[in-house]
Amino acid sequence: MSFTDGVFGISPQVMALRSQRLELIAGNLANQDTPGYKARDIDFVAALQHSTAGALQRTHPRHLGAGGLSGEAGGGDVEVLYRVPTQPSMDGNTVEAQREHAEFMDNAIRYEASLNLLDSRIKSTQRAIRGE
Repeated sequence: MSFTDGVFGISPQVMALRSQRLELIAGNLANQDTPGYKARDIDFVAALQHSTAGALQRTHPRHLGAGGLSGEAGGGDVEVLYRVPTQPSMDGNTVEAQREHAEFMDNAIRYEASLNLLDSRIKSTQRAIRGE
């Protein structure tokens, strides 16, 4: 484990995924009146597990890898999924504005909380380096 891994942990991956999710939801809201547009999102927990899988190491050949039975570590892009609407519109658009607004606000609050956590880790590390 490197020094930066100890300080930042999985915060960089969390911030990147939260940012990507904000972009997807904003795109959904921007296309709420586009006929045939399919609302998109990511499964945050699965995406985080996938993005951090490469950081795990097997300590014994018979241990399962982070990718499950295949033993392969994660990597690559996050899978973007389509939302299933509770009430689809007649024009095929699956964006539900109220749901998208709620998801956007929830993700924005979590993004800010992650940013505050990362900020406090950086400040704590700076104080430790200065010997305060």
